[in-house]
Amino acid sequence: MAARNFYEVDPNIIYPRVDMAGEKTGITGMEFPLFNYLIYLFANVFGWSDWYGRLINLIISSFGVYWFYCLVKKFFSPKMAFCSTFILLNSLWFAYSRKTMPDTFSVALVMGGMLAGYNYLEKGKWWQLLFSFLLVLMGVLSKIPAGYLLVLFAFPALDKALPVRRKILLFLSFMIAFIPVGWWYFIWVPYLVQHYGFWHFYMGTGIIEGGKDLFAHLDEAAEKFYFPALNYIGFTLFIAGIILAIRKKEKRLLWVLCSCFAVFFVFMCKAGFAFYHHNYYILPFVPVMALVAGYTLSMINKPSIRYILMLAVATEIIINAIPEFIYPKDQAYKLTLEPFTARYAAPGTLIAINCDKNPQEIYLTHRKGWNITNDEMQNPAFIADMKNKGCKILIVNKHEINSVPALSYKKLDENRDFVVYEL
Repeated sequence: MAARNFYEVDPNIIYPRVDMAGEKTGITGMEFPLFNYLIYLFANVFGWSDWYGRLINLIISSFGVYWFYCLVKKFFSPKMAFCSTFILLNSLWFAYSRKTMPDTFSVALVMGGMLAGYNYLEKGKWWQLLFSFLLVLMGVLSKIPAGYLLVLFAFPALDKALPVRRKILLFLSFMIAFIPVGWWYFIWVPYLVQHYGFWHFYMGTGIIEGGKDLFAHLDEAAEKFYFPALNYIGFTLFIAGIILAIRKKEKRLLWVLCSCFAVFFVFMCKAGFAFYHHNYYILPFVPVMALVAGYTLSMINKPSIRYILMLAVATEIIINAIPEFIYPKDQAYKLTLEPFTARYAAPGTLIAINCDKNPQEIYLTHRKGWNITNDEMQNPAFIADMKNKGCKILIVNKHEINSVPALSYKKLDENRDFVVYEL
């Protein structure tokens, strides 16, 4: 939605717009729209299409998998790198790396920045420092939680063999990178919300308040770690990896796990309700879990047993991801929304549709307006207020309500999926 508005309305990246802000401009605070802007750039070359985001995410997330492999190989072993990367490919990363969402996109960029940063500390080439700075900046701007992985730079900070000057320059580059991040999320986003009057971006709650909410729903929060993060077999390998690492005193692996979880737990508390209600909030921690699960596989000396377990992991994730590859025929009717709406609402006409909090259907109408609840749709005062603000058309999605109520507005058309009224 933001990408299409860059393409059709205004390409200014610091003024992202949404379509469900009613009579307002739609300008609002959101995650820094780097991902959306890349979609806009593709559209400038090839014309508008919805699937560019999938391709962009898949490309960057695939680079992220390679960067993850290089990081594990650098600090552990090639065998463990192979096993851990296999687990990462067969985790929640598998599903979300092909969605038009910036979650794996942001984590991938940060992992690329980490690899470039480590290489700079070892080799001292200026372009590696620049590459690290840019990737970390883009990754953390896209999604702040992806930045928690930078805690792992405590490793080289304590390594006396690495030049102090390089350490200082690298950490300064990270500090500089966090300046625009802080400006965007804590100054500009609140300004956009206050000035343009539409709240869209979820900033979480206070850490204490969110933590209480998290512990009150600990079973739901814990579920995110074993399903969908790695699914059951992968999670079993993760738990086995923790036990093995403790028994064998794998200090480096345990330090990675504990330090990452400690910082990630702060983000969990900050997110609170959102963490245990959305699968993708666990994604930044999935590479760490894949690392530990991969350690378990790498410790199995018999290749046949290791390959059987890997096959089981892949089979489970693919079976659970089958819905991702099946055309949802029960949702296909929504693709008729734009031509249906175009008969009664010219571009620029404000509309309303009963799609509750999900703005998907507003997007698919290719119009701007309100996404309203079924109760609001049946509230004459609410409808009158929208009408006064410029709403001309009300679309009722029959699939979103048990039975279409008798509304006292002029009915323009009806088919098996929608009813359209003139206000």
